[in-house]
Amino acid sequence: MKLLIYCSGIFVSYFIYGILQEKVTRSTYGEQKEKFTFFYSLVLIQCIVNAIFAKILLKTIMKQGPDGTRFSYYATSALTYLSAMLCSNMALGYVNYPTQVVAKSCKPVPVMILGVLFGGKKYPIAKYLFVFMIVTGVSLFMYKDKKTSTQSPSSGSILGWGEILLLLSLTMDGLLGAIQERMKAEHSTKSCHMMYNLNLCSVVYLIPLVFFTGEYSEFFLFVNKYPLAMYNIGLFSIMSAIGQVFIYLIVADFGPLPCSIITTVRKFFTVIASVIFFGNTIISRQWMGAALVFTGLGLDSIYGKNAAKKMTK
Repeated sequence: MKLLIYCSGIFVSYFIYGILQEKVTRSTYGEQKEKFTFFYSLVLIQCIVNAIFAKILLKTIMKQGPDGTRFSYYATSALTYLSAMLCSNMALGYVNYPTQVVAKSCKPVPVMILGVLFGGKKYPIAKYLFVFMIVTGVSLFMYKDKKTSTQSPSSGSILGWGEILLLLSLTMDGLLGAIQERMKAEHSTKSCHMMYNLNLCSVVYLIPLVFFTGEYSEFFLFVNKYPLAMYNIGLFSIMSAIGQVFIYLIVADFGPLPCSIITTVRKFFTVIASVIFFGNTIISRQWMGAALVFTGLGLDSIYGKNAAKKMTK
């Protein structure tokens, strides 16, 4: 029953989160068809809400004791965490939400590559096979046909600005994963401490950025003109934080495997929801690519859990 509640929490919160994220970043507002372009402010609000929820968790449900992690680790990892989120949100100005979801499902790829290059790690052949499935699936999904929309400035190239931003986001995800591994190995950093401090440091970075660029004044003018945008942003941030809370609860009570399977299935249904609600067309080649990505992720999660069990026996 507890797992069912947690699973429902992830599906509902991230389902609403995905719809609102696409609504905020890709919708047009008013008669002049204005678009939302204030991504620093968007991520700032999201990080503030995430930090508040993490603090509440630490004080109530998940009391994880004192945290001895070096602040320099949090400061460095927050830069990569923040960069990944900014690039991911900015990419939605150029690509649709299904493309972003499928591309962001490739987090194991940069983590693995950076682990081999800089961490001296070795992986079994099966791991490389699953990663190859993921890369192949993303390539099928993101490959641009010769006839593309003339609305995009990068329509004639294989990789446009949206795809480049997603690659940068994945690179930052890989660096973040490498830093988090060191944090866990050296300080046994707990999940809620990590969630709280990463978001808190991100807020510290973003506040001067929002003010120095002058974005805050334009952002307030925009949401004052279109109150619905602020409502969607607030709800989007709350759903993001609630989703993270349920993810941490599943990992704590049931382990990473059920969490990986649930989040993988959730992403697939998010793609379907985006197609239904926003009319994002996906051709058969892209469905095949998405299936390869999610199959590779699922097999990788199961294989990783079974390998860990064998090592502990």
